[in-house]
Amino acid sequence: MALLSEHYLQGKLPAIRLAMISLLAGGHLLLEDIPGLGKTTLALALARALGLSFGRIQCTSDLLPSDITGLSIFDQYESCFRFVPGPIFNHVVLADEINRAMPKTQSAMLEAMEEGRVTVDGTTYELPDPFLVIATQNPVEQVGTYPLPESQLDRFLVTTGLGYPPAEIEKTIIRGGSIREKVRQLAPLLGLDDLLAARQAIRERIYLSDRLVDYIYHLAAATRNHPLVHSGLSTRGAISLAGAARAAAYLEGREYVAPEDVKSVAGAVAAHRLILRTGSEGVRKQEVLASLLKELPVPLV
Repeated sequence: MALLSEHYLQGKLPAIRLAMISLLAGGHLLLEDIPGLGKTTLALALARALGLSFGRIQCTSDLLPSDITGLSIFDQYESCFRFVPGPIFNHVVLADEINRAMPKTQSAMLEAMEEGRVTVDGTTYELPDPFLVIATQNPVEQVGTYPLPESQLDRFLVTTGLGYPPAEIEKTIIRGGSIREKVRQLAPLLGLDDLLAARQAIRERIYLSDRLVDYIYHLAAATRNHPLVHSGLSTRGAISLAGAARAAAYLEGREYVAPEDVKSVAGAVAAHRLILRTGSEGVRKQEVLASLLKELPVPLV
């Protein structure tokens, strides 16, 4: 991660870390930010560094589900239909500007994310393992967007943004120009077997104590009872938080989850799952979650 941050994605280490957590925990990543801040470069660099296949979907209002999943075409030489896989059949898939796609197309993509497979003309096809969707979402104020409903936002393990880089780093980026071609030539730092072994180690060896389970549960319960929150963190959201905390502990080189691991990922994992009450305009979900984390007693491990 440090290599990517220092040489290819300067100033983006937090986003790279969250992308790795999403991949290791078997989830997906949603980047909410304006265009031109390096979201595509991040997705491409991650795939190249890990030796994974990469696919890109440019979401537009006329994008069809078959443009994502693929379709069956008639092979006149073989006199039969042949399935042509779509870009979803890659290890890392960038769904650029997902909220510009029609809701039906969004649903097709999110179904693939949830099930890990797609069904075309009655035949089910398994998606690669590992499988990570990095979706980008433009601000809803921009023209031609279809905001993702809360039920679809819940399919993303992590939601974050890139933000503008610090002034000196941005000047360096401006001076050097685009690095997209350099990223395409990046040599893999890990192999597929290494990545799969890491995911297995996280599931089987990273210890989550009963005290940390209680801590995550009490945080979820606190979101449900907050006066500004209409719908708090669901059980699935709490499971996602535990999985992300395990991945964070693994990246820190520990075999157990500490409260700091939960805190470090809570905003990115839980905030987008909260639904605020009507009249809470001006209140940020991240602020609500931060206040709850501050009030909640931290367990000793």
